[in-house]
Order: sequence, then C-alpha cells, then structure tokens
Amino acid sequence: MKRYKNLSGNSGVIAYRFNGDSITVQFEDGVYQYTYASTGRSRIERMKVLAAAGTGLSTFIARYVRDAYAAKLP
Repeated sequence: MKRYKNLSGNSGVIAYRFNGDSITVQFEDGVYQYTYASTGRSRIERMKVLAAAGTGLSTFIARYVRDAYAAKLP
C-alpha cells in the first residue's frame, strides 16, 4: 500500500492502494475495500483522485460513502 500524504494533518487514512475497479484504504481502525459495485464508479474514481492528492479522502468517505465498502479486510 502507498502511504497517504495527509496534507491536512488530521486524516484517519494511513495508506491506500488502487486495484482497477476498486480502492483499498487503510484507516487507523482497519482496512476497507471499496469497489465500483459497492460504492459506485464515480465515487471510486473521485476517491482515487483524492488519495493521490493526499487530501480530502477521509472527509469524502465520511460524507458520501460511509459504510458502502465491499469488505473489511484482516
């Protein structure tokens, strides 16, 4: 996984990985996989942009995605 830049300094996101039609996000409390099927293509693509930018990902997930993850990974 790639370390999240966390430019704001207060994100719960630690790292992320792009997987074609999904994004895997590591938070302080666990690792979650979000897919086109569970979250929607446009939201996944927006999450990828925010992850690469290093800012806004946690806020976007909290506001628009919430519990629409495909899996919580070990």
